[in-house]
Amino acid sequence: MHIHFIIHEHFEAPGAYEFWAESHGYIISYSRVYEGEQLPQTVEDFDLLIVMGGPQAPSTTIQQCPHFDSKGEQAVISKAIESGKMVIGICLGSQLIGEALGAHYDHSSEREIGKFPITLTADGLIHPLFSHFGEVLEVGHWHNDMPGLTPECAIIAYSEGCPRQIVAYSDRVFGFQCHMELTKEVVALLIENEDLSNAAEYRFVDEPEVLLGHDYDEMNQKLYEFLDKLVEECQSNE
Repeated sequence: MHIHFIIHEHFEAPGAYEFWAESHGYIISYSRVYEGEQLPQTVEDFDLLIVMGGPQAPSTTIQQCPHFDSKGEQAVISKAIESGKMVIGICLGSQLIGEALGAHYDHSSEREIGKFPITLTADGLIHPLFSHFGEVLEVGHWHNDMPGLTPECAIIAYSEGCPRQIVAYSDRVFGFQCHMELTKEVVALLIENEDLSNAAEYRFVDEPEVLLGHDYDEMNQKLYEFLDKLVEECQSNE
């Protein structure tokens, strides 16, 4: 199993996704675009593409952020999907998946930064890859936007602040607006690069000390089980 990460900023680290890959001994490669590393030239070398988050939006131009090539990433995502690869997008990554499939991203109804519950939809409750989530699960959040929806997709989970928290675009392609990969170490990096001085003005934004005090282990474990199920399901169908 070969997993390729596209990482937009050092503080939007893969966290639990990377730990899961390492714990299984999978081959891992990276496009750390903030360091000038190139996007994959071919999708044949990897089995799973994971596109991380970032402060950018799919509409951000190269002029606005020289190391972020939205159209280039969408092209890689499109090729991976067309080739039958597994694709997971987190936050910005989920929005880029939607854009690659012709579904434009949108602004979420609320700014969410912290640990808050998501609720599974009827589709989510019967989806075999998410059956272990339960009806309600507390997960990490760090966003203002949300992914677009295609006619074929299914919303797996939503929150009070965002109606599109997890989207199944197909049985191999998933967008996570929420951040189940957060660890205390990743949260500390995010806090260093986020202005939280007005956190009290928002319903779903935690103060820095609250963010650092959360336990992220349970959601990490739920994520690992989802990833294991995804890999097993896809390998059994090959």
